[in-house]
Amino acid sequence: MQDVTIWHNPRCGKSRDALKLLEEKDLDIKIVKYLQDTPNEQEIKDVLLMLGIGARDLIRTKESIYKELKLKDVTSDEELIKAMVNNPKLIQRPVVIKDGNAVIARPKENILKLFM
Repeated sequence: MQDVTIWHNPRCGKSRDALKLLEEKDLDIKIVKYLQDTPNEQEIKDVLLMLGIGARDLIRTKESIYKELKLKDVTSDEELIKAMVNNPKLIQRPVVIKDGNAVIARPKENILKLFM
């Protein structure tokens, strides 16, 4: 068995598809419903490092809260990370983490990169 974590939103079809793909493998899956169990600042920073991206690349820019908070004008990763902690709806989904690596599973096939 291999340990995998998914930041999951059960209301999201892409997230459900990614979870289904993971369940088809022989894995021990930790499901984090990130809208209720929001990652803290350090967890988001760790995932950003694993993904090799900046904070803006983990943000859903089409969410209304993104516009309301005027995040388009924010240049600080720290501020963007705080916005994600305070408004987890902004976090791209799903994020899948395995062995110190992570992918944004859009499309779900991105998950396969974690098993190469």
